[in-house]
Amino acid sequence: MLGPLGDIVVLDLSRALAGPHAAQMLGDLGARVIKVEHPDGGDESRGWGPPFVGPDHDISTYFLAANRNKQSIAVDMKSAGGKELIERLVRHSDVLVENFRTGVLDRLGFSAERLHELNPRLVVLSITGFGHDGPEGGRPGYDQIAQGEAGLMSLTGPSPDEPYRVGASIGDLLAGMYGAYGVVSALYERERTGRGRVVRTSLLAAITGVHAYHGTAWTVGGKVPAAGGNHHASIAPYGAFRCSDGMLQIAAANDGQWRKVAALLGIDAGQARYATNRDRFAHRDELIADMEKALSAHDRAHWLAELAAAGVPAGAIRTLDEVYAWEQTRSQGLVVEVEHPVLGPIELPGPPLRFDGLTGVEHTAPPMLGQDGDAVLAWLEERER
Repeated sequence: MLGPLGDIVVLDLSRALAGPHAAQMLGDLGARVIKVEHPDGGDESRGWGPPFVGPDHDISTYFLAANRNKQSIAVDMKSAGGKELIERLVRHSDVLVENFRTGVLDRLGFSAERLHELNPRLVVLSITGFGHDGPEGGRPGYDQIAQGEAGLMSLTGPSPDEPYRVGASIGDLLAGMYGAYGVVSALYERERTGRGRVVRTSLLAAITGVHAYHGTAWTVGGKVPAAGGNHHASIAPYGAFRCSDGMLQIAAANDGQWRKVAALLGIDAGQARYATNRDRFAHRDELIADMEKALSAHDRAHWLAELAAAGVPAGAIRTLDEVYAWEQTRSQGLVVEVEHPVLGPIELPGPPLRFDGLTGVEHTAPPMLGQDGDAVLAWLEERER
């Protein structure tokens, strides 16, 4: 594959979502990603569903989401032969990704010290649930648990009394993203120092890392943020509003945009309760009621056209089938077609990064368990000559 990381080899020992997502991101950038799976069932996400697809309905769409651009090799890391093979692969890799519970990799004989004895240039990405140290270091972490523990659920939902999880496994995905970012930074540092290092993140760290203005509302402002449904915690009007045939979203982030919205809806923008964002936020419930009364006169298509003509940020609330059919989505390379060894040609969500001047990158389908064992061994033997 072409790409900024075209000369990088990633040894992916991870499973489920956070680690595989990080490794997939590196694969999207051109790295050769060798996914190590246990011969008995492989990555547990191969069994997560529904939905399952394929002739025997045994291929998990969950697994397909996080494992494109990888090769799969089946290895029992507890066996003597498996340990020997992992050591050989470590010697010829640039990056190792793992998301075992704290201490598991050490017990398998692959502590950070041992890994760097085998390959001083190796960058190791370690993703845990709540951090590898501290009073709760090593605690097992799953996305929904982390969303609750890291405060995200308290910010999500219709009210403070009804905390909701984010619909996507956002803690896992963010940890993978932060992990890939850390790996690329460590690879850049290695160019200066000649040595790799261990990069650590966790679901707790990743979710806390995106608290943004919610975090400073407490740490600086002394206010504990709470769920506010589909409306912004600091800006008004900024959220989802009902019109005659459903809902649309309007984001008036400054007074100029608000005046345009008000003019379209026949609302006096200069009245005291709506003059500034601080005023509008203080009277947000009244503002929402006034806006929805006016919006009820027409359907979503009408208002989206009017708002677009006025230069006001607005949008529909699409279902996923609508998103993937949307020409704008496809124009951005966010849908890729790959040839799966069992399913044939399938479409997958595409990588979110594009690089000017880099065209023709061919993505590969998520592999079947162990399908690339011979190819990986042949590559390894070539490297060892």
